[in-house]
Amino acid sequence: MTRNILKSSIQNASFSIIFQILFRCISFILNAFIIRTVGQDVLGIMNVRLLLLESTILFLSKEPLLKACLTNAKSHNWAQVINLIWLSVPLSAALGLVLVYIWINILSPTDEIYFHQYKMGCYAIGASCVVEQATQSAVLVAQSFCFVKLKIVIESIYILGRTFVFVYLVVLYPNEAIHAFSLAQIFSAVLFCALYYVFFAWYIPNLNSFKRSDNKDKVDPLYSDMADFPFRSVLNFFPGFMFNEDKNIDKKLLVLTVSFVKQSVIKQVLTEGERYVMTISPVLTFSQQSIYDIVNNLGSLAARFIFRPIEESAYFYFTQMIHRDEPLKKQKEKNVAEAAEVLSQLCRVVTSIGLVVVIFGQSYSYTLLYLYGGNKLVETTLPTTLLQFHCFAIVLLAINGVTEAYVFATMNNKQLDKYNYMMVVFSITFLLISYLLTNILGPVGFILANCINMGARIAHSLHFIKNKYLETGYRPLEGLVPTSKFIATLFLSGVCTQYSEVYLLSNSVILHIGIGTIFLIITIAVWSFENQSLLRLGYEKYKQVSSKSD
Repeated sequence: MTRNILKSSIQNASFSIIFQILFRCISFILNAFIIRTVGQDVLGIMNVRLLLLESTILFLSKEPLLKACLTNAKSHNWAQVINLIWLSVPLSAALGLVLVYIWINILSPTDEIYFHQYKMGCYAIGASCVVEQATQSAVLVAQSFCFVKLKIVIESIYILGRTFVFVYLVVLYPNEAIHAFSLAQIFSAVLFCALYYVFFAWYIPNLNSFKRSDNKDKVDPLYSDMADFPFRSVLNFFPGFMFNEDKNIDKKLLVLTVSFVKQSVIKQVLTEGERYVMTISPVLTFSQQSIYDIVNNLGSLAARFIFRPIEESAYFYFTQMIHRDEPLKKQKEKNVAEAAEVLSQLCRVVTSIGLVVVIFGQSYSYTLLYLYGGNKLVETTLPTTLLQFHCFAIVLLAINGVTEAYVFATMNNKQLDKYNYMMVVFSITFLLISYLLTNILGPVGFILANCINMGARIAHSLHFIKNKYLETGYRPLEGLVPTSKFIATLFLSGVCTQYSEVYLLSNSVILHIGIGTIFLIITIAVWSFENQSLLRLGYEKYKQVSSKSD
């Protein structure tokens, strides 16, 4: 393909980040709307049970085939590839039949007042997944030939359309929220499918006309770099419509698909592990599931928008500074020293942020949940307790992100292979501990299991980093220990904000928030005073980057 693959990959990554932020913001606002309008049970049924059904069907029927078909797409026999990708339709239908039956008849039942809506929701999810899979040939072509903007535009319309239909129907019929969710799912799937095929039904004839025209040497980015586009009609996107002189399906791609199936099953279980435990375990009610989902999303905001960018930037930096296959004593002293200092300062920054979240989270969890979901969300103490516990998980998450970034960036291939197996062990252990602790402690068990899992991974990373620097004079892990003045300020802030919550919150939420703001400013000021050299270095680096970009 003549399009710039690297440029398109970078664009795709950039647009995907923006899209993820947009999607998270919409979900964040939508959840608040659902809580205030229809309550927690309905949110639990939709966000945990039904969306898990959709995720399972789509991921297992789409991911292996799409990955295999995207492999070396330039050399494909496209007739064979189209035939193969369409296997996702009967596969999703078969998976849908089995899983919908399990979701309706085997898993813990919903309350009687929601059962009919829930049952229709399961059928709607199954149907929408089949419709969405019927679009995969067009999605594959768009991705293979680098239609990056098309993908982002259609997916944005897809998300916004689903949200608009759902909100509109819920406002009209608040007691039929799950039915509204079901109709929104089907509508968005049909819209998604139609947009892709309508675009290519318009694009391909115009491309053919451009190729036949006398002006085909004219520069037109939409058509001029598509000389190798093999499709002559939108009907070629359907099985059996494209000339195929060889066998119907590429056997090598089929074998590759089977390999991806194994990976996809493991990845799906590890990614959605908490939701599977919630769904299978009868201990948590739908209300508790929805509360955990809300708290987890609120608590994860720091991870998504602060810690993850730090982690990704740190990983890239360490890969450039430290060679994987050489001990540190054989590498450039300047690079080793700088990497050690950067790791130490990153540890100090993320640990400080995490500790601030812990201290202020204990006094402001109730306030945040009240402002987000109203009285319905804070009717019981469970949401507040969950968010307070989640604050401790955020500290571990922050430390784990930076230390694992260094570990992954500096491990050699043998160490990476060994650690991949350890990650599987950590994840399976996490699922087992989650199940046990949830049965004993309820939703808090999930957070404690997360803390145990993060603690084990941090311990492994600290052991690796300590051994890595053992023969040098550098001790980057000392950055994990905060200064005494900062700790004293945090302690004072914690005591005063707790007093404010107990004695002032009931009279004035604004006054309570104001006191917290004052102590947060004092805490940041003390930290800044003790880390002047770090702030000065950061400012100088920022000026260098700004001057280069100018």
